[in-house]
Amino acid sequence: MNEAFSNIFENIKQDPQNRWYTQQGIEPLYTAGHNARILVIGQAPGRIAQQTRTPWNDRSGERLRSWMGISYEDFYNPQKVALLPMDFYFPGSGKSGDLAPREGFAQKWHPQLRAFMPHIQLTMLIGKYALSHYLGLPKSLRITEVVREYEHYAPDYIPLVHPSPRNQIWLKKNPWFEKEVIPQLQNRVAQILTTEPSCQTNG
Repeated sequence: MNEAFSNIFENIKQDPQNRWYTQQGIEPLYTAGHNARILVIGQAPGRIAQQTRTPWNDRSGERLRSWMGISYEDFYNPQKVALLPMDFYFPGSGKSGDLAPREGFAQKWHPQLRAFMPHIQLTMLIGKYALSHYLGLPKSLRITEVVREYEHYAPDYIPLVHPSPRNQIWLKKNPWFEKEVIPQLQNRVAQILTTEPSCQTNG
């Protein structure tokens, strides 16, 4: 199984779409493990994450782990939590933040990685790109409306706003999120991580 993951990792590096990054010595940034039970789908690594080779290595990550009610060790244990952004490379900075993930990247690589993670019980979708791709929603979607209807996507998915400090105003305007959604998320995460994965494997 480790060989399968290693092969995908090397294929990502050798893909012509990622040639510039590979030539710069930059490797794809994500975590995945065969026994992972929770899958976090984010946007793309930030500059700090790429430089430190650690996904969610910033204030957004601190808030995300707080929302999940999870320890640092469990969050970065790929046999418990897989971290797959919509693009595995930092896309660069724009006028109002990081640029969007590249089109078609997740469509190409996520299915290959997910095929070797048969125990996923919950997929956390963070931000409009993940919501649009996994829920088949238009990119013009209003994230607030989707997150309000989080129970509609249970138990397989839970839609979330990005935990970035940039969303502090949104959190203040929508107190229901931390009062209603976060407790449900924490209960689900705790339930999943205290239950051993089944012995069933795919293939």
